[in-house]
Amino acid sequence: MRMDDASQPTWGIGAVARQTGLPVKVVRHWSDVGIVAPVDRTAGGYRRYDTAGVARLHLARTLRDLGMGLGEIRNALDGENGLAEVATAHVAALETQIRRLRTHQAVLRTVTRRTTREGLALMTRTAHMAFDDRRKLVHTFLTDTLGDLDVPFFREGLLASGSDLPEDPTDEQVEAWLELGELIAGEELAPAMRRIAEYAARHGQGEQNAAAAAEMRALTSTWTTRVRAAMRAGTAADSPAADPVIADIVAAWLPSRANTDPTVTSDGTEARTRLHEQLAAAAQPAVERFRQLLCILGGRPVPAGIAKEGRWLTTALRTNPAPGARDAQLEALYTDDTDPWPCGVLDAFTRVQESVSALVQATAPEQFALPTPCEEWTVRDLLDHLVWENIIWGGLANGMPPTDGHSQDHLGDNHIAAFETAAAQAGDAFRQPGVLERSFGPALGRRMVEQLLIELLVHGWDLAAALGRGRDLEPDIARAALPVVQKIYGDLPRTAGGSIAPAQPAPEGASPLDQVAAFLGRRVPARMGSAGGFPR
Repeated sequence: MRMDDASQPTWGIGAVARQTGLPVKVVRHWSDVGIVAPVDRTAGGYRRYDTAGVARLHLARTLRDLGMGLGEIRNALDGENGLAEVATAHVAALETQIRRLRTHQAVLRTVTRRTTREGLALMTRTAHMAFDDRRKLVHTFLTDTLGDLDVPFFREGLLASGSDLPEDPTDEQVEAWLELGELIAGEELAPAMRRIAEYAARHGQGEQNAAAAAEMRALTSTWTTRVRAAMRAGTAADSPAADPVIADIVAAWLPSRANTDPTVTSDGTEARTRLHEQLAAAAQPAVERFRQLLCILGGRPVPAGIAKEGRWLTTALRTNPAPGARDAQLEALYTDDTDPWPCGVLDAFTRVQESVSALVQATAPEQFALPTPCEEWTVRDLLDHLVWENIIWGGLANGMPPTDGHSQDHLGDNHIAAFETAAAQAGDAFRQPGVLERSFGPALGRRMVEQLLIELLVHGWDLAAALGRGRDLEPDIARAALPVVQKIYGDLPRTAGGSIAPAQPAPEGASPLDQVAAFLGRRVPARMGSAGGFPR
C-alpha cells in the first residue's frame, strides 16, 4: 500500500487480488471490461486501485457468485439499472433455475426407484423434452390451438398445462409431467382441443358457475351410468337395442343447460344431432387424458375416464339418428322374403356350424393365449364368444333369452363340450316346426338363423386365421354371404365404438370368405402362417 498525492491509500493489482480473493488475471480482465477502473498507474505502468475500487471488486465478486453476468454487474455498479432492480431480476432468474434443478432432481429420483430398463426409458423421454423446450412447446400449442377464438377460460386451462412440478413431487406426478409434454407434442390433442374450443365459441359457452358445473357433472353421471349398464349387458351401440338407451339420455339432456337451443324440447333428429355434436367435440381420449394429467399435477382427484362411454354413445347416435331409425331400416330389409343361401338358410347354418365345430375341436388349451383378428381378443375370448352366440340366438328362438351376460365365462374347463352343448341347443331350437316363419319382433325366424350363420361364419374365419389353418370355410355359402352382409351392415358407422371396423382391402384372388372378412374390417393375411397365430 502507498499514499497517493491526495493522501489516499492505493494498492497494486497483486495486493487487490489478495484482498478480494480474486486471481490477478481476473482483476486485470475486469478492469479491461469496465467493472473497475484503476485510479493511477506507476511510472512503470502498473495499475493502482483505491478503497472504492476494492469495494467495487468485492461487490462484483458477490454478484458473480450469485450467477450474474459481467454486463449485468457493470450495469448495476454504474447505476444504469439500480442495484435493487438488477437484484430483483436476478432473483427471478435464480428462482427459475431452482425450479429447473428441482425438476431434474425429481426426475432423477424417480429413475433411481425403477428398474434399469424403466429408468433408461424415462431418462430418454426427459432428454427429448428439456425444461425450456417444454415451456416453448406449451406456448406454441396454446397459440396454434386457440388462435383468435374468444374462449378465455380455455386459455387459462391450457396455460396451467405448463405448470412446474411441485417441490416434492410423487412418482405419479413426475410421470404425469413427462406424459403431458409428450401429449402436447403429439398429433391428437391440438385438433381435439380445437374442436372443443370452436364448439364453445360457437355456442357462447363461457366459464361455468358452481351451479352449472354441478349440473353438468350430474348429467355426465346420468348418461355414463346408463351407457355402462348397456355395455355390461352386451348391447351393441350400432344396433336397434341402443335406441331406448339414447331416449333415456336425451330425456335427461333436453331440460339441462347443455341443450343450448330452447326450441328443441323433444326427442328427435334435431335433439340427437345436437347431442351428437357435443359428444363428438367433448368425448376425445386425448383431451380426457390431458385433463387427468392436470389433475394429477395439481394434486386433485382424477375423474373417471368416459372415453369408451363417449365412443359408444356417439356410435349409437349415428346409428339411430332419430327414434326407431335403425329398426325401420332393418324392418325394410326383413320384408325381403327371398332365401339367398344354397339349399336354404337352415341347411347353410348347419354346415357352417359343423365347420366351426371342427375348428373348435382342433383348438388346444395351449393356444388359448394366441391373438386373433378381433382386436383385443385372444383365442379363448373368441371361443367364449362363439359359445355365447349359440346360447343367445338359440334362447331367443326358444322364447327364453339367457339371463346371464355376455361378459361371463361360458367355456368352463371344457371348451369343446361348452360349444357342442350350446350349438346343439341352438340347432334344435331352429329346427322346431314353424320357427323359420314365426315373427320375432320385426323379423321372421329365418333372419335369426341367418344372423347366427353369419356370426359363426365370420368368427370361424377369425379362429382359423388365429390357429394358422385354412380360412376358406364353405366357399359357396361365403359367396352368398357377401351381398347379405353388405346389405345388412353397409350403412353402419365404422367407428371405435361400433361392432365393425372400417373395411379392409382384400388381396387379389381372395377367397369368398376372405372377402367377407375384409368387408367386415378384418385384415386378411397375405398367406397362412405355418405355425399358428394370426400374423400382425
